[in-house]
Amino acid sequence: MANGEKFFGGARGWLQPLVHLTNNPISFIGVFLVTAAGVAFLFILPVEIRAGARHPYLGIFSFVVLPLTFFLGLLLVPLGIWLRLRGERRRHVLPEVLPPLTWRNRDFRRLVKFVGIATMFNVIIGGYYSHATVSYMDSSGFCGATCHTMKPEYTAYLDSPHVNVPCVDCHVGTGARANIESKWRGAGQLVAQLSNHYERPIPTPVVTLRPAREICETCHWPQKFGGYRLRVLDKFAEDERNSPSKSVLVMRIGGGSMTTGIHGFHVAPGIVIEYAADPKRTEIPWVRYVDAQGNATEYQTEAWTQENQNNYERRTMDCLDCHTRPSHQFQVPERAIDGALSLGRIDPSLPWVKRKGLEILKREYSSTAEAEREIPAALIEYYRKEHPEIYEARREAVERSAQGLLAVYKRNVFPEMKVTWGTYPDYIGHSDFIGCFRCHSDQHASADGKTISQDCSACHELLAVEESNPEILAKLGIHP
Repeated sequence: MANGEKFFGGARGWLQPLVHLTNNPISFIGVFLVTAAGVAFLFILPVEIRAGARHPYLGIFSFVVLPLTFFLGLLLVPLGIWLRLRGERRRHVLPEVLPPLTWRNRDFRRLVKFVGIATMFNVIIGGYYSHATVSYMDSSGFCGATCHTMKPEYTAYLDSPHVNVPCVDCHVGTGARANIESKWRGAGQLVAQLSNHYERPIPTPVVTLRPAREICETCHWPQKFGGYRLRVLDKFAEDERNSPSKSVLVMRIGGGSMTTGIHGFHVAPGIVIEYAADPKRTEIPWVRYVDAQGNATEYQTEAWTQENQNNYERRTMDCLDCHTRPSHQFQVPERAIDGALSLGRIDPSLPWVKRKGLEILKREYSSTAEAEREIPAALIEYYRKEHPEIYEARREAVERSAQGLLAVYKRNVFPEMKVTWGTYPDYIGHSDFIGCFRCHSDQHASADGKTISQDCSACHELLAVEESNPEILAKLGIHP
């Protein structure tokens, strides 16, 4: 013990042993890592400043690898000191006298200046790394482009109305608690990603989402829901001409007094809807509706019995029960190819292109790479063999349409994640999935015989159904 007391004695005694104890391989490695990360940061910083769009892997290196290296180095320096101190104490080899460190000593002054300047830079660099790492991990690029697991969701997000809304605004929310919970869940997801033990496809509904109204109503608050909205839906027939038609309908969104329309019935102030559903929220046998005056009515189907009530989850209805996938929509093939035809990405003047395109899209492909080879080749081969005169005269249109068909596939199908047509149903509406009819089926009855209405006009008014030239559009001054 006397040896140790002499070793740490004196006003300047702490610095002398510190210099002595730092002379060990672990601390040297720590200093090297800190220095390397700092120098790399100085080289990468100008690249990050000049870059218009951050490359995901450069981002990983800049804001994940380098910060980890930097802080690991800072930890290794004191760890090496502690290990050497413990070892020399056990072996009783702590030196009693060390070379004096006084301010008159030029080497000592240089050391102090170096340590001071290095510490200042370490604080600056460490602070920047801390802020930049959190910011980068909250970026949409990190969420989608860095993690291959999220490719389907990120692809759909880039093609959604919310493309300029950062992922974290909806999936994390605001406040320290939301961020801590998110990072804690993310740690488990990272382990699953690294160990290749994540689910394919990602299961829905996602039970860890923030409360929908808390998030959605930051922008879409109830008092500003629109009154009416005109929708024009394009469709192409599976005939030789790919005959185009349009359906026109007026959506009764709600608004104003909030007593009518879709939102007026479901989310007006004071209205609360509870329901019981299976894990996929496809089957809803029980609904409890509380109106703005506080009057409650329960509706149930024959499937709702005393014996099976525990098989269903009860929850309060929110935005995502109808707007199932507001930023991550995946289309059915018919709707997807209609969209490509209406935008000209697939040439609608090519005979039978919709029918043949659907046939090709619905085939199974083991990987995206296989689809990239097979889909364009299949459409080109069809026209080359079945319509050689079209292929020779309009080869460019055929090849462009083949790429357009591939784009439709790559936007909606991801074999590596086992995402195919219909994997993720969208319950907004009822054209492709059960949607509204989960409740509005005329099968949900109350004790006094009232049912949840299936009246179409309560939500929308059909002005034209699959007409080639709807008269209503001409009256409104809207021309195809």
